[in-house]
Amino acid sequence: MRKLILSLTAATVVFGQEPKLLNWMNGIAQQQLARRGEEIAKIRTEAQAEERKQRVRAKILELLGGLPDYDGPLKAQVAGRIDRGGYVIEKVRFESLPGIPITANLYRPARQGRFAGVLLPLGHWEQGKPAVQTIAANLALKGFVVLAYDPLGQGERLQAYDARLRRSVVGGSVDQHLQAGAQSLLVGQSFARYRIWDAKRALDYLVSRPEVDAERIGCTGCSGGGTLTTYISALDPRIKVAAPACYLNSFRTLFPGSVGDSEQSLPNFLAAGLDQTDYVELFAPKPWLISSTEGDFFTLPGARQVFEEARDWYKIYGAEDRIKWVVGPGGHGTPLMVREAIYDWMIHWLNFGNGSSKEERIQPLPDHELRVTGSGQIEGRDIYEYIRETPRGKGTPEEMLAALRDWVRHQPGLPEVRVVDESKIEGIVVQRVVLTSEPGVEIEGSLLLPGGVGSRPALVYVNTSLEAPAAVQAAKAGNVVLVLRPRGYPSAREVRPFAGDWITNMRAMMIGRNLPGMRALDVLRGVDLLAARNDVDAARMGVYGADVAGVWALMAASLDQRIAKVWLDRTPYSLRAALDAPVHRNLHDAVLPGFALRWDLSDMVSAIAPRELVWTDPVDWMRAVAPLKGKYHYTSSDASFKDEVVPGWR
Repeated sequence: MRKLILSLTAATVVFGQEPKLLNWMNGIAQQQLARRGEEIAKIRTEAQAEERKQRVRAKILELLGGLPDYDGPLKAQVAGRIDRGGYVIEKVRFESLPGIPITANLYRPARQGRFAGVLLPLGHWEQGKPAVQTIAANLALKGFVVLAYDPLGQGERLQAYDARLRRSVVGGSVDQHLQAGAQSLLVGQSFARYRIWDAKRALDYLVSRPEVDAERIGCTGCSGGGTLTTYISALDPRIKVAAPACYLNSFRTLFPGSVGDSEQSLPNFLAAGLDQTDYVELFAPKPWLISSTEGDFFTLPGARQVFEEARDWYKIYGAEDRIKWVVGPGGHGTPLMVREAIYDWMIHWLNFGNGSSKEERIQPLPDHELRVTGSGQIEGRDIYEYIRETPRGKGTPEEMLAALRDWVRHQPGLPEVRVVDESKIEGIVVQRVVLTSEPGVEIEGSLLLPGGVGSRPALVYVNTSLEAPAAVQAAKAGNVVLVLRPRGYPSAREVRPFAGDWITNMRAMMIGRNLPGMRALDVLRGVDLLAARNDVDAARMGVYGADVAGVWALMAASLDQRIAKVWLDRTPYSLRAALDAPVHRNLHDAVLPGFALRWDLSDMVSAIAPRELVWTDPVDWMRAVAPLKGKYHYTSSDASFKDEVVPGWR
């Protein structure tokens, strides 16, 4: 037995799938971007440019899931002031959404007057607002009022915060964003809508200050702050000058690279005919400075593609002098050359050219001295609590099946298949196979063929682990078994213990596909393969899925009546349940955008009835077995397999 399990394991390890899947998705992305390029090339006049801008703005808002419909008071408070000689730092707080406060530092000149304002969103620095003291203080010394605020998941706004640890139980800022990002997708939104809303409310506060001239507002930020600078500048007309750093890149170069976390990759963005340059073009003809560095993972070729297209766009308006690109030395960040270029840009366009762009040396304060709160963590609601309150309805079974078909895109028929190796162990023939799931996508598996004659029951065994002991047992009991690895496995994942295969799902959604849907398609192609075999009884085919793979199995069975039996093992019992806590594991592997607004996994179970469903040890989204009422089966911790529960699968 052990020898057979190791054989299956080796077969899986040989076939690394992720580069193939990435190349396939990148091919689709480049086709979409090429079509966009053809459309952009046809725009020659301001009227044509303005018409596209209207369409693009509406489409971006649609992809975000709209912005929150809230116009409540800011509830602004100043918690303290620090006199730094030529400038003053005020510790402020205000409210983004009901019960969700923002902590910020406002830097202002230490003299009377009305000044231009600069909104300063933060990148993914864990300490939050103290990370930008040099830029904020220098702008204040040069005559600007600057607001630097903590993003969700950073500084004093950690999500899933544990006071005993004085940190988030999830991890760093990216990990926290990915948690909220997957939950946002479940209710048909992008996490970017909440980040943009924070920026909008921060802008509301900035322009409310009596010393700020609301007609002279700029925005700058690096990395994730460059992302938010790009978003809010494109979408809020109050921003008059933009200077994002270390972010802007065309997906012509960026797609196979660092596409960014949940707020940086909008669902259907490329499928809708968009690229990052569209944000710059929405802003035209107002002044926009692109800043890059030589060694950044947001690459120079990608930034050049944005700049060159945007420069041609600005020429339509006769405003070539209002678009500029600067490149500084070093890696990801804002070196002195870039910082001084930002100062110069703001001085030129917002301060009537008055002032020097030369950076002044400042003495940064320790992080804790810039806190708004005494504890270092603001009290309030986590963002997941707001996300789960998104109004829900009830969709019909027919509408659910239509949505699943759109995600899965199954075209029945015998897949192309080839056998790459064959061996015989303990009376079972083991064939390593490669089958074509859809044009350009190959998936691997192992066929376990028991001896004997006549047609037999069959099982598609879907699992993300390397070993398949239950599949071996099923084959020895007389089943034809296909051990199937859906596309993307084994994957070279980042070490993010909660996020799952988030980056593959982000890329898939940008091109209009869905990772769980594609993997459910792979399951159905396995069913197609088994159904065409002479040694299989097509009336007795089943599917097994463990963990999140059970969701893919459930999707496949909902759509295909040929699947007579479904066995789910330690599969999360509900998608909606992932909205009830700030932390979840591997939700990106099961996210169906907007599904939780109208349905849940129980609706898929209903679609399978009256076919047989065995569900052993259902779990929550932290993989803890959930004691539930209903037709679930629970096993004891000392059971060798599921022997006492599902003997019919032998």
